[in-house]
Amino acid sequence: MKTLALVGALIALVATPALAHITLADAEAAAGGAYKAVLQVGHGCEGEATTGIRVQIPDGVIDVKPMPKPGWTLETVAGAYAEPVELFGETLSEGVREIHWSGGELPDAWYDEFVFRGRLTEGLAGQTIYFPVVQECGEAATRWIEIPAEGQTEEDLEEPAPALTVTAPAAGQD
Repeated sequence: MKTLALVGALIALVATPALAHITLADAEAAAGGAYKAVLQVGHGCEGEATTGIRVQIPDGVIDVKPMPKPGWTLETVAGAYAEPVELFGETLSEGVREIHWSGGELPDAWYDEFVFRGRLTEGLAGQTIYFPVVQECGEAATRWIEIPAEGQTEEDLEEPAPALTVTAPAAGQD
């Protein structure tokens, strides 16, 4: 029984850094199709409750639609895409570039998810893209916006942005 408890404690210690920042539930997706982004928020800011989540949408992610969250105010900021894209026979030159959920309260000891969906353009295949997030906690904030430089990984950073590895388009994908 002691061995089982020790193994459990070691697993918890190893797993803790993975919960130390905001991550994407699915960190890999195929280019050319829809992607449901689920931002996982495992804690507040140094013990304070989370009161806002702001996420920046990277170039190549289009047709973004956030999911409303009961008890939270949802706002989006539209802007121009880096270059126009075709979607279902229509040329899109702008769309949602930022999403902000605010006015709710997620206690530090609780976990929740913030969701949006978008489409990954085919030009993203083979790349890792980042979704910078600012986690607001009343007057404090944690900026999960760091992107690894050449030769670095997310583990080298104190406040890494959630990362998505974009693979080649799947056969028969919409």
